[in-house]
Amino acid sequence: MPLWLAEQDVRAVLSLPELIGAMESALVAFSTGKVAQPVRTAIEVHDRSFFASMPAYERPAFDGAHGILGAKLVTVFPENAARGLHSHLAAISLFDAETGELTAVMDGRYITELRTAAASAVSARHLAREDAAILAILGSGVQARSHLAALPLVRPFREIRAWSPTPEHLREFAAAPASPVRPAGSAADAVRGADVVLIATSAVTPAIDNAWVADGAHVIAIGACRPSQREIDPALVARAALFVDSRAAAVKESGDVIPHGAEHIRAELGEVVCGRKPGRRSAAEVTLYKSLGLAIEDLTAAALVYRRALEQGRGLTVNL
Repeated sequence: MPLWLAEQDVRAVLSLPELIGAMESALVAFSTGKVAQPVRTAIEVHDRSFFASMPAYERPAFDGAHGILGAKLVTVFPENAARGLHSHLAAISLFDAETGELTAVMDGRYITELRTAAASAVSARHLAREDAAILAILGSGVQARSHLAALPLVRPFREIRAWSPTPEHLREFAAAPASPVRPAGSAADAVRGADVVLIATSAVTPAIDNAWVADGAHVIAIGACRPSQREIDPALVARAALFVDSRAAAVKESGDVIPHGAEHIRAELGEVVCGRKPGRRSAAEVTLYKSLGLAIEDLTAAALVYRRALEQGRGLTVNL
C-alpha cells in the first residue's frame, strides 16, 4: 500500500545539505543519459497561470540500487498571493521501477521550493568564483528564503544584500530573527559589486540590467519559465557563459534563452559537475545559470523523502 506524506512529513525528513548532494547526482544522471524525461507538458489556464505534468524515469544503477519512476503535477498561479495561497502547488507520485506499483504520494510544494535552491547551490559550487563573498538576492518570497538557506552552504558570504519590488516583504525578509540580510535601496544597488546574484522575483520582463553585473559574477535565474517570459536583460545573456539544467527544455520553454539559440548554451550543469564540459574559464568571466527545473530533481528528492520517512516511521499508509 502506498505511503501518503503531507508537507509536514516532507519538512521533517528533508535536509538541505543532503539534498544538495542528491541534486548533484540527479543533474549528472540527466546529463549522462541515465534519465528518460520529456520536456514538461504545460496547459495554459489563463494569463501567467498553467498546469504542468513532469514525469521521469532514472534507470537502475549497476550497484543494484533501484531506479526512480514517477511524476510531479504542478500548478503555477501567481495571483494566489492575493488569496493567501502559495503560487506554486504540486503533488508527486512515486512508483516501484520494477513492478509499476504506486509506492508514495506526497506534497510537492516544499520539495519544489527546496530542490530549486539546492540545484542553485550546485551551480554556485561549480560556477561561482572560489572567493565569492557578496550575495545579492532580488526577491523576498519563498524562493528568496530557501536560497538564503542554501547558497551559504557552498560559499562563505561575508555580505548578503536583498531588494524586493514589495517593500513590506523586504522589511520582513531582512527583519527575520538572525537574518544576515541587508536591504538595498534598489535592484541596482543590490547587484552592483556582487559575486553571486540570485533572481528570485515573479518578473516576466527583465529584472536585472547587464550594466549592473560585475565581471566575474555568477548569476542564477530561477523564474520566467515560459517562452513569452523574460527575467534577464538580453545583453547579459549574450555577455555571459550560459549554463542550463536541460538544453531541450531551455530552447523550448525559456524566453531568456530562445532568442540566443542552442549554440549559446555552453553546457548543462550536470555536464560540468561530472567533468564532461568546462565551467568557468576565468575569474573575470560572467557565468549565468538558467534554471527551469527537472522532473528528475523532484523525483530524486521525493525518493530521498520516501526512504527517510520509512526509516523514521512517518506518513500514513493508504489503501487506494
